[in-house]
Amino acid sequence: MPPSVRSRPSTPVVIAIALPLLLAVVVAAISITARARGLGEPAPPPPATGPLAVVPVDAPDATGPDCGKVLAALPAELGDPGDALPTRPLAEPAPPGVRAWVAAPQPVVLRCGLPRPVELTPTSALLEINGVQWLQLSDDAPNPQVVSYVTVDRPVYVVVTEPVDSGSGPLQQVSDVVRGALPAVPVKVR
Repeated sequence: MPPSVRSRPSTPVVIAIALPLLLAVVVAAISITARARGLGEPAPPPPATGPLAVVPVDAPDATGPDCGKVLAALPAELGDPGDALPTRPLAEPAPPGVRAWVAAPQPVVLRCGLPRPVELTPTSALLEINGVQWLQLSDDAPNPQVVSYVTVDRPVYVVVTEPVDSGSGPLQQVSDVVRGALPAVPVKVR
């Protein structure tokens, strides 16, 4: 039997094999690059900065002296100086005891003087941030965009509603203001 001779594949066969492989590599590279640059997803819209219409709610202590102290001590901007959230104006007629700051996808909104939250029970889990105790309220939505926190150890209830991904900066700053403006009191669970 004669020794077998290996022959090289013809040029058309090599091209037929290499071209789809090269095309797959190019498509993968374009896909990875586009994903890395975020080209496949539209940019989120900029946050709204115009006057915010705030729905009035029951806030019996909103015009009292304690809320006056908190509101007077609030900063014009929340967050770090390089990434601060500016104040957002409120549409008229604005309910008393409310302040807002520009954020996306929803603004940060503070309300002062609300009634005791019904969610506050003897078994409620509380967060302590910079010396202030907060109750986190859940709206049980499958993909919530905002989260609310209520002070529970001060003479008035202060509620901060912020985007879920805004980080802890706004709540820390508000905690500092509340701690400085209002004395701590025992938590009233019933």
